[in-house]
Amino acid sequence: MKALISVDMEGISGIVHSSETNPERYDYQRGRELMTAEANAVIAGVLDAEPTADVLVADAHGTFRNLLPEQLDRRARLVRGKPRALNMLAGLDEETDAALFVGYHVRAGEGPGVLAHTMNGEILDVRVTGRAPDEDVRVTARAPGEGAQVTAHTPGEDVRITGRRSLGEIGLNAAMAGHLGVPVVLISGDGAACAEAAALIPEAVTVPVKEALGMAAAVTLHPEEARDRLRRAAADAVSRRTEIPPLALTGPLDVEVDLASPHTTDLATLVPGVSRTAGARTVAFTAPDYGTAYRLILLLAQLATIRPA
Repeated sequence: MKALISVDMEGISGIVHSSETNPERYDYQRGRELMTAEANAVIAGVLDAEPTADVLVADAHGTFRNLLPEQLDRRARLVRGKPRALNMLAGLDEETDAALFVGYHVRAGEGPGVLAHTMNGEILDVRVTGRAPDEDVRVTARAPGEGAQVTAHTPGEDVRITGRRSLGEIGLNAAMAGHLGVPVVLISGDGAACAEAAALIPEAVTVPVKEALGMAAAVTLHPEEARDRLRRAAADAVSRRTEIPPLALTGPLDVEVDLASPHTTDLATLVPGVSRTAGARTVAFTAPDYGTAYRLILLLAQLATIRPA
């Protein structure tokens, strides 16, 4: 059994402020230690359920150099540094049996959520329109979000999203895992992040480790209590992985991305297939499948880091 644990930082218990997540701020070392300890709790839970599992841990925050290698459970392997294929999901492939998202946060514009954003803060919204296969006649139920539908399924099938849907890092990464046939079985973060995950993958195990009071305030579990809950939840989630469907967005996909800077919009239109829509900061493209869409979204996020000369 192979598991990938993707670990972000904003959704870790005890963390509420950018001073704890930014390498240039005074409280970052403490944030790294909290992050590493929660990763270890999830590693332990996976191995409680599957003692011989191959466990990869993808550092998925900022520089991708946050987890402390010397403090990480030695039974797992660490994916560290950037740039790299699949970004926050580096190490994921079709042979992976389960993905677990730890320390994730709600998407930009939602909440209240601790340090809510999408990708690097320069992306304001990502809207994906999936098209259901003509032969798919399963009953659909309305899901939270603009025009979104989550298709009902039976065990062994995937979850399909049809209609227009705003996605943050939880949805974007879960859909990439689903594109490879991998279910996301556990998501942890604040209550808003867990609610966002549950709307997309109702069967997944969610572990709220804090409740946001605002962008930089929360009521948080004691870190040791959060780790105990995460270890138990990870074992449960991995044990039930065959009951949790992958999240699938069926191509072709129409994608709109709202960018914070008009300069980034100018750069984005240099990418073949990407065009400006009405307004100064929205671009759109059509992708044949979700893997292509995901990589283009990552490219737009990188372009957003380029400042005018």
